[in-house]
Amino acid sequence: MSAAASTFRPDIEGLRAIAVGGVVAFHFGMSNLPGGFIGVDIFFVISGFLITRHLMQEIGRSGTVDLWRFYGRRARRLLPASLLVIVATLVVGYFILAPSEQQLYAKGALFASSYVINLWLLRWSFDYFAADTANNPFLHFWSLSVEEQFYLLWPAFLLLVARFRPGERGVAVFLGVAAVASFAACAWMTTVSQPWAFYFSPLRAWEFAVGGLVSLTVAERWASGFRFAPVMGWAGLALIGATYLTVSEADPFPGFLALLPVIGTAMLLLSGARQSAAGPAALLSLAPFQWTGKLSYSLYLWHWPVIVYATILWPDLTLGGRLACLLVTVGLSVLSYRFVENPVRLSGWLSAGSARSLGLAVLLTSLGVTLSYGTAQLAARSVDPDQRLIAESAARSSSARQIDTACVASLEQTEPRSCSLGASQPRKTIVLFGDSHADHWSTPLAKIAEANNWRVVTYLKSSCSVAAVPTWNVRLMRAYGECDAWRKSAMKEIADLKPDAVIVAQFSYSYVENDVNGDLDHLVTRDVWANGLRTSLAALSETGAEVVLLRDVPVHKSYLDRCVARSLWQGRSAAVCDTPRNQAIDERVSETEQAATSRLPGVRYVDLTELFCNETTCPAMIGGKLTFRDRHHIATPYAATLAGSMQRAIFGNQVAARWP
Repeated sequence: MSAAASTFRPDIEGLRAIAVGGVVAFHFGMSNLPGGFIGVDIFFVISGFLITRHLMQEIGRSGTVDLWRFYGRRARRLLPASLLVIVATLVVGYFILAPSEQQLYAKGALFASSYVINLWLLRWSFDYFAADTANNPFLHFWSLSVEEQFYLLWPAFLLLVARFRPGERGVAVFLGVAAVASFAACAWMTTVSQPWAFYFSPLRAWEFAVGGLVSLTVAERWASGFRFAPVMGWAGLALIGATYLTVSEADPFPGFLALLPVIGTAMLLLSGARQSAAGPAALLSLAPFQWTGKLSYSLYLWHWPVIVYATILWPDLTLGGRLACLLVTVGLSVLSYRFVENPVRLSGWLSAGSARSLGLAVLLTSLGVTLSYGTAQLAARSVDPDQRLIAESAARSSSARQIDTACVASLEQTEPRSCSLGASQPRKTIVLFGDSHADHWSTPLAKIAEANNWRVVTYLKSSCSVAAVPTWNVRLMRAYGECDAWRKSAMKEIADLKPDAVIVAQFSYSYVENDVNGDLDHLVTRDVWANGLRTSLAALSETGAEVVLLRDVPVHKSYLDRCVARSLWQGRSAAVCDTPRNQAIDERVSETEQAATSRLPGVRYVDLTELFCNETTCPAMIGGKLTFRDRHHIATPYAATLAGSMQRAIFGNQVAARWP
């Protein structure tokens, strides 16, 4: 019997099945598993366990590690199937995605091919106006990049520790210190800047280190003699199940919540060392778990591009459609495992020398990078004038942002920064106050100010409501205390400014319960929203300024810039991107806001919805112009056409300028 066969643990193969099953079920929306994404954490612990055990065995036998042989084996195992999926995703994307998307996601393919897409994704996590990363067909490669970075550094660390402190004790101390330090940093960063905690490899190292700790001989020896090891295994499985069922994307993850699946996985791995028929190892060794676990890598690679492209082509994908996607995923996984992954991994010719395997790694990496770069260049040549017009409309900054991007305060910023548009010696001063939904109104307001010798002073902060309500930031994944501090300071500065009018606009649908953007968590009730509005608007009206609250704009079902660009690329009408009015607007939110402002002196509620919607539909294009740059931010070229209508609705006969 070979060494590999003698150390094979069927329960670990079954555990892989649970991990990939959770991830696929979560992404396919086919079960009530809001925490299915933690399957990735299970994979991290398993990798730490297997790699540390293998390296420690090699160090024990020879006193060293053949790094080139190790890297070559990893290359044969991971890279061929990975490149196949990258190439297939790029090819299929040519027929589905607009050229601008092809350019963007080809960059994702390039970073995935070079094993650093997790770092690239960090940039998009903090850019409010970045393309929707959830539609990136290479998004799932982030975890593979984290693993590959781990594989690159871990052997050298263990070898270094073993040379200075021979034996398992030194390695155990190193793993323990690494786990504690990495987890402490991860838990802290989750409360400060969740994307860094999620994507940055050093802040996930503790999960690999925990797997490494339970792989050590002393841990396995203890577990094999522990009479309650089967109970421990079932408890670990229960922990994983509880996490699958209770944790969601809205929770501050990884942080302390990640302890649940990590500890659960560690308990299962330790339990399996006893090989008791009473433990979960017997369940995990059943044929369905073994078959799924064997395919887990291919299933993980294929499932995400399949569901992303399917939902792009059929946005209202039914349960039957998702089951069909699952069958396609399984079929592709079987084929790639049978004809690519397994043959290359077990190739005798490649295994005969490390140089051959490393040469394959260089070849596949270079090929992936080259094909990705070439795809981006080809997509750039496919951008025709109509595509370019859509892209430029979506990319053009508002008038406030054209002055300085810092005119819209960043997430962590608490001190307000005002920006001025219009006349330097104005007849009137108008304040524009709110979040990014106030920012997009700065463009028509700037035109109104210029025509009437007025000044517009902006106080803007991303994702921060004017209404005094508790807010939760979906990018920071925590309570947004910076918003409260900024709002308080901004309102004080507005009072000191003594403006003639204050125009308030905000993305109401991201703060209050509603039916058009209601899949968010931490939304306040309409009663809380009404009270928060009254508090802030009453304080603003006490300055003596006229206060105008603008009704929030419609929310479209798709990102209009990409939807329209895809439609043009596919030869379809832009009308396929229109959203029915009753799906883009929740009248109850407007009714709540009108009721909240109706009895406040000096406060008016202005509804400009008819600039975006007719009686039945909210079109993606009006007058040949893209209406929104994404789902709910007005495209700047279209916003510029709204000056006349906005002036008449808000200021009426107070102005000298006239518009068509």
